[in-house]
Amino acid sequence: MTVDARILERLFATVEARRGTDPDTSYTARLRARAPDAIAKKLGEEAVETVLEAVQANPGRLAAESADLLYHLVVLWAACGVRPEAVWAALEAREGRSGIAEKAARPPE
Repeated sequence: MTVDARILERLFATVEARRGTDPDTSYTARLRARAPDAIAKKLGEEAVETVLEAVQANPGRLAAESADLLYHLVVLWAACGVRPEAVWAALEAREGRSGIAEKAARPPE
């Protein structure tokens, strides 16, 4: 079995399939029942846990927390109506460009 980035698209499909299922039997459904700001807060918590594992130089835990972070990010995308293809297109548009140049080209916030 080959493991690659397509797993994120499969994860997104699973998250979408859990929409409207019983929150008592599905953590994804429980998250999806919450408002996007509550999901974003949970994503922030997972980001902090990921950073802590990186700082502690624990590669195994960093991988596990990164998986949690990506999962919660995908749930947030679904809750906000963002499809993975939109994220891939945004990344592709930046490919080959300096991060400094890309950031400078963004409209002011």
